[in-house]
Amino acid sequence: MHDWKSELDALVAETTAFARSLKVDEQPKPKKVVEQGAPSVPDYGGSERDEIRKRVESFQAHQERFMREREEYADSLLRQIKPITKR
Repeated sequence: MHDWKSELDALVAETTAFARSLKVDEQPKPKKVVEQGAPSVPDYGGSERDEIRKRVESFQAHQERFMREREEYADSLLRQIKPITKR
């Protein structure tokens, strides 16, 4: 059996020597400066309002369709179950 502790120590020494041999540029990188301008005021013009209104209408129509489909599915299940439960 090999002496694993001596091999480990040799590996650590070799790795440490290699890390010290590397030249690292330790100059700090300049931070980006963001200039703040005047705060932007949201434009609530007609086009954005129209877009929001269209999206809300589309969402409501989508939800109504889902509700109708759920009700139709529940009704179809009840129609299938009624003959079974009347026995």
